[in-house]
Amino acid sequence: MTTKKNIRLPKSKGIETASVYTSEACKEKIKHFVLPDNNRQIIEEFIAIQGMKPKFEEAEVPLPNKVVMFGTPGTGKTLTAYYLAHRLDLPLIIVRLDAIIHSHLGETGSNIRKIFEYAKLANCVLFFDEFDALARARDSIDEVKEMARVVNTLLQCLDEFNGDSIFLAATNLQEELDYAIWRRFDTRMTYEPPKAKELHLFLAKLLGDSAENLELIETSIPLLQGSSYAEIEQIILKAKRTTLIQDCKMSYDTIVNAYNAYNPAYMKKQLKFAVE
Repeated sequence: MTTKKNIRLPKSKGIETASVYTSEACKEKIKHFVLPDNNRQIIEEFIAIQGMKPKFEEAEVPLPNKVVMFGTPGTGKTLTAYYLAHRLDLPLIIVRLDAIIHSHLGETGSNIRKIFEYAKLANCVLFFDEFDALARARDSIDEVKEMARVVNTLLQCLDEFNGDSIFLAATNLQEELDYAIWRRFDTRMTYEPPKAKELHLFLAKLLGDSAENLELIETSIPLLQGSSYAEIEQIILKAKRTTLIQDCKMSYDTIVNAYNAYNPAYMKKQLKFAVE
């Protein structure tokens, strides 16, 4: 499935309302991507179902086409969007909230409708990150009337969303989403920091899986457990820079020093790991 030609992204404030990534560009983004078993099962089943459209139509069962991802930052929600777009061989359309949200009355809702209309015409994976900025519960919004209109527009767009495109939304504040919005999603995925198994796989992708590195990975897991994928990647990159500057080999001490220098944001109290 490919994007139809001559269908232009809508603009707002003179700029395009989304960034577009080809399936091949998405492939480059997911070189280090790791999914926990439960989310991998959900995604693989979702992908398999997309190839069974005639069977589902014959049984009069609608195909799932709306996925919401929620959980702590840096745990793979955006990478899942890249992964799904690559696997389905569809372009990924990442909506720009700075372009969509407008101070003028009614403009935000109009921009939302335009981007959904684009997705209905151009087969794609349409991705809204920080979805809570648009879909907050209507009884918890200060500017009730205008933002309630935005939520109502979203509900209408989700109800009318059909064809071969897929809608993805991600949020770190799932408890703030309007309940009616929640009900529109047929697939829900929870994200959290990697457990030991996922952490081992991720570090093997970042460091390599030689026998020497596998020993280093096992030693490093207790140190890094509890950090997000994004935090771990930055820690390992900092350690790699140190090895290049000092012309030395990667070691546990190097990773510890990088960890302490980076000071992962998830920590509620500062942990110190002494280098002997």
